[in-house]
Amino acid sequence: MPDAFLTSVAVVALAEIGDKTQLLAILLATRFRRPWPVVAGILVATMANHFLAALLGAKMAGLLDGAGFRYAVALSFIAMAGWTLIPDTADDAAPGAGRFGAFLATVVAFFVVEIGDKTQIATIALGARFHSVLAVMAGTTLGMMLANVPAVFLGEALIARVPLRLVRILAAGLLLAVGLWLLLETAGLLTH
Repeated sequence: MPDAFLTSVAVVALAEIGDKTQLLAILLATRFRRPWPVVAGILVATMANHFLAALLGAKMAGLLDGAGFRYAVALSFIAMAGWTLIPDTADDAAPGAGRFGAFLATVVAFFVVEIGDKTQIATIALGARFHSVLAVMAGTTLGMMLANVPAVFLGEALIARVPLRLVRILAAGLLLAVGLWLLLETAGLLTH
């Protein structure tokens, strides 16, 4: 189904621009200073997440719209903000240390942060619309890679020019702000 694939690529590539997972891609690239394992982790996490999203389709959309789920996502942002501030001395001292460290951290972090994200919701809708799990998953994965691979390499260039501590503080502040905003919005204290 060329329509399912091409539509999926376009929808997710555009939706991903400026999304929280792009921030995560930069954060992981600067944290580990190993762009290729981060890129591979993004690929694996996206394929797994978007395969499940496309497979479950419209049935999952109702589950992802509950207040409890939104609170969990908000709290995960706040937790990730705290995690961002903790330097990894082994990674900072030896960026190549740990054969699977950057890869596994990226797979887990990207998979979790993508849950309930607009691109996952789009993948669910595309899976329901086209009834072609593999074409949708392939298209949405390519869209994610088109948006995030440049972010990974931008993150690598950023760390060469900006102190890692400053990057951690800025990223933690953004993640905390998003988490607090989501909490307030879910509690009904913010309106659209």
